[in-house]
Amino acid sequence: MSENLILAIDQGTSSTKSLIFKKGGEIMAKGSIPLKSNYPKPGYVEQNPEEIYQSVIKLVKLCLDQFILNGGNIVDIKTCGISNQRETLIVWDKHGNPLHPAVVWQCKRSIEICERLEKEGMLDEIHKRTGLIIDPYFSGSKMIWLNENDQTVRKAVEGGDAYFGTVDSWLLYNLTRGDKYYTDYTNASRTLFFDLKSLRWDKDLLDKFGLKKLNLTESRPSFFSFGESNFNGLLERSIMITGMIGDSHAAAFGEGCYLPGTAKATLGTGFSILWNVGSKPVFSTKGMVSTICWSTNDRIDYALEGIIVSCGATIEWLRNQLGLFTDSKVTEKMATSVKDNHGVYLIPAFSGLGAPHWKMDARALIAGLTFGCDKNHVVRAALESIPYQIKDVIVAMEEESGVGIKEINVDGGISANQFVVQFLSDLLKTKVVNIGLADVSALGAALIAGIGAGIYQSVDRIKLNLSDSKTYSPGLDQDLASQYYEGWKHMIEKLK
Repeated sequence: MSENLILAIDQGTSSTKSLIFKKGGEIMAKGSIPLKSNYPKPGYVEQNPEEIYQSVIKLVKLCLDQFILNGGNIVDIKTCGISNQRETLIVWDKHGNPLHPAVVWQCKRSIEICERLEKEGMLDEIHKRTGLIIDPYFSGSKMIWLNENDQTVRKAVEGGDAYFGTVDSWLLYNLTRGDKYYTDYTNASRTLFFDLKSLRWDKDLLDKFGLKKLNLTESRPSFFSFGESNFNGLLERSIMITGMIGDSHAAAFGEGCYLPGTAKATLGTGFSILWNVGSKPVFSTKGMVSTICWSTNDRIDYALEGIIVSCGATIEWLRNQLGLFTDSKVTEKMATSVKDNHGVYLIPAFSGLGAPHWKMDARALIAGLTFGCDKNHVVRAALESIPYQIKDVIVAMEEESGVGIKEINVDGGISANQFVVQFLSDLLKTKVVNIGLADVSALGAALIAGIGAGIYQSVDRIKLNLSDSKTYSPGLDQDLASQYYEGWKHMIEKLK
């Protein structure tokens, strides 16, 4: 019996993944290979564009080989979806030759460009048009730097022969042998070039940036008939690429953030919260960025995004620098071994405080210690700091959007810590869902592509069979969590 299977490519910063999904979200085959970054100067981060593309081709072959070995039929693969590292940029010429290594989102080379734009009074204008803040994180500032500092790029821009793209459009261009040049709204909204309301490239900003002759992709909803490919002959027949979406947005879609008030939090070294605010953009005054959450032909869902500086990095510091434990997995047991937090708080401002406080000169502190405390109290305080920071961002987002939280979904390494997730549910007084799938960005790309290919009739009719999904509901400690949070807020104010 023929199946409707979906090939998903998740092109990330440190690795490229390829998966084949069933309609219900079950994984039929999976592969991953690492991707190398280069650091030519302090603060510079680059990747080889050709290596990015070849990593996709190599990985799709590995994935298809595994799929066939397990008895799969390639004819059952109906479509492809792509998720990607969002703010990394590539610029190439009309022949498809890269003019410069890919400049990775982590790269800080454009700090002085950003400082100059702020001095020129462009902060408010850029925020009102794009929803973003002026920061090296976003690809537009890096493109300005390339145009001003790389002779090859500058000459191509002046001659109208420079083609700008995020990783999704670079992959599409190569997979279609130069025939298609598109991006989706989520990736476009991370560039500093895209008007969030009109959903078009902002010609006024591009002119002020000195980039009016730069070629830009056509931008489309996240599901669209972007083009077709046989992946360099790996498939006997070409399949359509019907979904492209930035990785964080793909994760939000994969975790079911379909309604205003639903959110996803990725708990990694740092963490970010993407909050669906509905059909109209909300422009933050508290340091969050406005962006596209996801989009279809007849629907645009916007989002607020809050960036938190320290999450898993705090736990690593306790292990590596203080030696309080040797395996992070034991922190859950350490936290629950004490009856309460004993008034101990750890403010993890090791690199400053992120959203919504944005006090980057702040420094970390541990407060409330007595002779009755031991290392378990410190570990518990560190773990509690994660839900506290999420609560800070959620409160700000609720105030700015006028939408109350309905549900929050978590992913990333720390989401395996049940103490953290249950405490978060108690603190927010809402359910917290962990779908139990590590490859949630790939799943989101597959679901988007599935809608584009007609495998799913609509967002509302997506039904997944994820056996490892777990839902946490508010428990008996809600009042205690709220009491502890008041102490957290007091400590934050003292620090600020």
